Amino acid sequence: MARAFNITGTCILRKHYMVDISDKLVQIKELVDDEHYFTINRGRQYGKTTTLTALETYLADEYIVIPLSFEGLGQDSFASESAFCQSFLENISRLLAIIYPSKEYADLWKNEAIKNFDLLSHHITERCRNEKIVLMIDEVDKASNYRVFLDFLHVLRNKFLARPKGHDFTFHSVILVGVYDITNIKLKMIDDGIYLPNEGERKNNSPWNIAVPFEIEMSFSAEEIASMLIEYEQDYHTGMDIVDIAEEIYNYTSGYPFLVSRICKHIDEELDKDWTRYGISEAVKLMIEVPVRVTLFDDLFKNIRNNEELSNFLYDILLVGEKYRFVQGVEVIETGLRYDFIKVVGREIQIHNKVFEILITDYFIEKERISATKTVRNQVEFDVLNGGKFNIELFFEKFNLYYQENYSKRDMAFLEREASFLFLFFLQPYLNGKGKYFLENQSKSGQRMDVIVIYGEEEFVIELKIWKGPKLHEDGKKQLLGYMKQRRVDKGYLLTFDFRQKRQQKQEWTKVEGKDILLVQV
Repeated sequence: MARAFNITGTCILRKHYMVDISDKLVQIKELVDDEHYFTINRGRQYGKTTTLTALETYLADEYIVIPLSFEGLGQDSFASESAFCQSFLENISRLLAIIYPSKEYADLWKNEAIKNFDLLSHHITERCRNEKIVLMIDEVDKASNYRVFLDFLHVLRNKFLARPKGHDFTFHSVILVGVYDITNIKLKMIDDGIYLPNEGERKNNSPWNIAVPFEIEMSFSAEEIASMLIEYEQDYHTGMDIVDIAEEIYNYTSGYPFLVSRICKHIDEELDKDWTRYGISEAVKLMIEVPVRVTLFDDLFKNIRNNEELSNFLYDILLVGEKYRFVQGVEVIETGLRYDFIKVVGREIQIHNKVFEILITDYFIEKERISATKTVRNQVEFDVLNGGKFNIELFFEKFNLYYQENYSKRDMAFLEREASFLFLFFLQPYLNGKGKYFLENQSKSGQRMDVIVIYGEEEFVIELKIWKGPKLHEDGKKQLLGYMKQRRVDKGYLLTFDFRQKRQQKQEWTKVEGKDILLVQV
């Protein structure tokens, strides 16, 4: 049976091409070996379930592993303390009967007389007295709306605290997996009106504050992506440059597992196994432009539509070029990190990956095009698109004309904030169907932004800057040159917005260290 790239459900080694995550498993096992309780919180389709499945196998020689999932459990399982206890034990018993058919584990866990948490706690004590048992609960978010689950966490917490004193036996390690941070579950329940704290009870006294931080990187590195491509190449002998292709896939995805697999699947099944940089860009285009429902993307836009603060935050990062630092406790930052829409590099907040950058930017631009509240609709002039080529010099001439007619008299505050947006707003219609772009924000307040435009097999590296004096203008040329070298192109384009009263307009070629750069000033 031929293996394939998988983008739905759990990856299985005999059926799917998989990244080698053995280093991650070693790190997770160290937490288990040290008897830690912890949570794995990552965004949608981040490979959490696949990692748990691999971890179950990895731990099997040393531990009894109970891999529960709350996926599919109905509200009846959380209707009362008694219902939860029985559902919990029945699911454990059923799983152990399948995983360990020759053992008596299943019968030992089943007990219809257990109707409350006191009895459940005693039952766990007896089962864990002479065994090292690891409890893993996937899709734990499904229980986050039920107070009975909060009470269950209190049981686990109390047993965990009693164990080192020699007062109890309990699970060797407990791993909870989901999108939301379980350490804040009480606050969430209080805010949702599900939990009413007793008088004097601390609202932020989490039943899961015993958990150690989970700091293991779950995204794939370029080297890990290459490990999957090596297996594929052994089967198909395409001649791909594995290191280069892995790095380019990482460049678009930042190692987000679903996006990595989706790009590979498009190339393998729909793009005639075109394992080149161009093939990767075409796969990204398919992923973004083909109207197929993707849970991850649905979740992204649902959160943008329903959270104005998050929407404005992402807009400022992408299209204004604002720089934000990571600070503990800032709600909009915590929301973005919870869903992996953003990441922290150093202390700087960035959009998680280029695919998200393209999706979010397209969303904002098309939303504005429909509402037309601050921009003028532009018409595509098809002489820019001649013979399947993108005439970028003519495009800049058209943009300058459009800009002078519609925006040159706007106030400076508006222009400084919206300059990048106006350029992308004008650019986007020319690319629909045949091209794409992605962004590289490089400095505060829109003073520098790299735009990579891909049209057909051509790639154009464009730097957008705001005029801040001749020295910074010269620095901009050098910065552009560095990015041209990184992208392996011989021509670059520097677009400068000049907001001075005696502004200059020009469009001319110059050479910098033997490379051609088109200087455009509007």
